[in-house]
Amino acid sequence: MGFNPSPRFALSAALLLALAPFAAGCGAPQPKFALRVVVDRDKDLEDHKFACRDGKPAAKVDDPCAPESYESSFAWDAADNTVFRPVAKFFAVDPGGEAKNVNAFDETPDSSWFTARISAKGMTPDEVANGPCLGGPELDPEDADGSWVIDHGKDNGANPGFRVKHKGTKYMMKADDAQVERASAATAIAARFYFAAGWFAPCDSIVYFRKSVLKLTPGLEIKANVGPSKKLDQKALDDILEKTSKRGDLFRMAASRWLPGKPLGPFRYESVRDDDPNDVIPHQDRRDLRGARVMAAWLNHFDSREQNSMDTWMQSEKDPESGHVQHWYIDLGDSFGSEWSEDGFSRRHGHSYLLDFEAIGADFITFGIPKRPWDEAQRTDGAENFGYYSARDFAPEDWKGEYPNPTFSRATEHDDAWATRIIARFTEAHVAAAVWAGKLTSDFQTQWLTRILMERRRLILHRYFAKLSPLTDPKVNDHELCVTDLARSTATYDASAFAYTADVRPIDGAAVSVPVEARGEGAVCLQLPASDIAASVPPSDRSRYRIVRIYNHASRGPLVVHAYDLGAPDGVRVVGLERPFH
Repeated sequence: MGFNPSPRFALSAALLLALAPFAAGCGAPQPKFALRVVVDRDKDLEDHKFACRDGKPAAKVDDPCAPESYESSFAWDAADNTVFRPVAKFFAVDPGGEAKNVNAFDETPDSSWFTARISAKGMTPDEVANGPCLGGPELDPEDADGSWVIDHGKDNGANPGFRVKHKGTKYMMKADDAQVERASAATAIAARFYFAAGWFAPCDSIVYFRKSVLKLTPGLEIKANVGPSKKLDQKALDDILEKTSKRGDLFRMAASRWLPGKPLGPFRYESVRDDDPNDVIPHQDRRDLRGARVMAAWLNHFDSREQNSMDTWMQSEKDPESGHVQHWYIDLGDSFGSEWSEDGFSRRHGHSYLLDFEAIGADFITFGIPKRPWDEAQRTDGAENFGYYSARDFAPEDWKGEYPNPTFSRATEHDDAWATRIIARFTEAHVAAAVWAGKLTSDFQTQWLTRILMERRRLILHRYFAKLSPLTDPKVNDHELCVTDLARSTATYDASAFAYTADVRPIDGAAVSVPVEARGEGAVCLQLPASDIAASVPPSDRSRYRIVRIYNHASRGPLVVHAYDLGAPDGVRVVGLERPFH
């Protein structure tokens, strides 16, 4: 008796036969990266039409077509991130994970948050020295008496100051304190580092001026971090000038050129702006914000909190209902050894939060016996005004700000290594040029600060080039692939530590070792085997896919290059980079 299949069985069998080739294909490895142009620019730099708001009092909405302003609470931000957020995080299921705004080359596309400068096109020392001030107006100390009109006090912040208006441009003037020249120099120097690296920072410059160039507008007030507002009258102005640094009869201050666009208040280190359709990636998952932790550690910008940031509405020139939001780092004057009135806090800057439960718990368990970095912190003779800033006991991965930053806390090894590859681009000439912008009176301090920055840079590179590959910048000429080893070009490790090996394999074939040539300035080159794939095979066919692993053996992990062999005359096209741990 024969088998007589039912119609349902026959249909099922036919479907299985039809799907068999696809099922077999699913078992084969698939290219991880498609043959397409790597995204290097975020759409949030483009102007978008915003929904205008109606029905609100004019006093609250001076531009109904711009996103709403945000006012950050100094006290609440500190309390929330120090106490409430850590407790909530302890009980929450928060998997963290890698950053979301990373392209196929393991980099961040240019955006309204970060635009690669020194790492993308390189910069000369002069360009670093000019920084964000290149091509814009600047205050001239030789201006006529009374031409710098004080029209506003400096609200908040550790250092007092005021705003002046001159020839249609506004400048926030920031005074020094008891640490002679440090605060003003830090403001100018740190702005240049942040800008050259790729973040957006204001034009902060040192200016020496005579008192007579100022003209005070009556009835001004200053809003402090806490407490009631204070009058900015002639006596208050004299107090500010009396405390700031001087050179002869000239007063020294940092002049911060007013940011372009309409101020919207600080950006937050978490979530997104609900009224900005361009803001789609939660801030705590942005690599450019996470990686800023390493830059802050380098400069010891411990006051890296949301109050020291700013969003501005950049309105379109063609359409008043269109524009985009720009994100800035501001008020960088607490870098390089800022001190507080309580010496115990000053010693801990960069090593511990103000209220550090981990340190408190460790002290409780060990009875406070182990020595901590702040226990042995020392000032440098001749540079006492830079407080405890030094390279001694500087451990990049252990660096902490004033209080926990929700974005810094989520930084992964890949985020920190990304920032380290940028910092590696700063040569000693670049660092010296940025320090020069601080216009320190003492040549010793200028040279000392340059040396300390270079030493802290070395420690950062030594730490973050150890695990993930520092090889970058792939360039292809036909079938020759070259990359740059930032660890070797910066002499991060001894020359004997480098021994290059590489292998190449098709997506479904065996790996083949290929010779590697180490060239000058950190260049590493290898010749990829040419394939015999027929020209009729589509460019994106998986048979053209190649995976190249390159080790320098000074770092634990390889650089994995994903490419398509397009044959003659197009050669090899790189479509993706990975930096696995092993």
